[in-house]
Amino acid sequence: MRLPPGFSPSSRFALPVQDGLWFAFRNRELLVSLDAALPSGALPPGLAALRTQYLGLLNGQPCFSAELASESAVPVGAEFIDLRQLYGRMDLELLSLAGHAVQVMDWDRTHRFCGACGAETQPHVRMRARVCTRCNLEHYPRVAPAMIVLVERGEEALLARSPHFPAGMFSALAGFVDPGESLEECVHREVREETGVRIGNLRYFRSQQWPFPHSLMLAFFADYESGEVVPEPGEIEAAGFFHVDALPAVLPSRLSIASQLLAEFCARHGRAYPDC
Repeated sequence: MRLPPGFSPSSRFALPVQDGLWFAFRNRELLVSLDAALPSGALPPGLAALRTQYLGLLNGQPCFSAELASESAVPVGAEFIDLRQLYGRMDLELLSLAGHAVQVMDWDRTHRFCGACGAETQPHVRMRARVCTRCNLEHYPRVAPAMIVLVERGEEALLARSPHFPAGMFSALAGFVDPGESLEECVHREVREETGVRIGNLRYFRSQQWPFPHSLMLAFFADYESGEVVPEPGEIEAAGFFHVDALPAVLPSRLSIASQLLAEFCARHGRAYPDC
């Protein structure tokens, strides 16, 4: 997922609302037409935004995110839908922009009061931030860095299953970066904690914004060095090395960077990533 080349993001969000392209959310579900188009011009009649945020310009058209009331009715010919369910129905770059929009909307909603003193906050006059009206503490949008790594052992890849995954699905190992920890340290720690395996030859692959709820996923490859696979109780249901010709039947969707890691692994061994 990447933002559209024609999108010019803005660090400001307290600008007057005008006609534009709307990323309107009821809770965290996006309002789209039945053919997955976004409202353009103004919000549909009968819908009122509790809060709006200016995102930037997409090919010269202003873009806004909006928080709708949780009881907002569904307009005729439209639906509210989770972003993950729009994969395959909406252009991937536009879906990525929707991921940006929901994070900005969610941050604006959850930072109306200062976490230090409890006073109300107000939009910063020059940048995307909220400022406490009492203690002047500035609150910026949250981004939670997380790593994901595919550990290789020849033609085998280390895959694991979380209790939260859909039935039968396995994926690469992942986890959040702890305070004071480098990405490399996080990768080594998470692999060791979740499977008992030690790794080496760590190689950066690429990154992906992941708006569920506000992560930045940084992907790596690594080589197996030593250790028996022992799944971490309570965190990992099952884990093991899978040969490139015998991958699990259910793998991550092509929306995620986990699928890109596995597709790269398969390609290097002359195989195609399975349709999942």
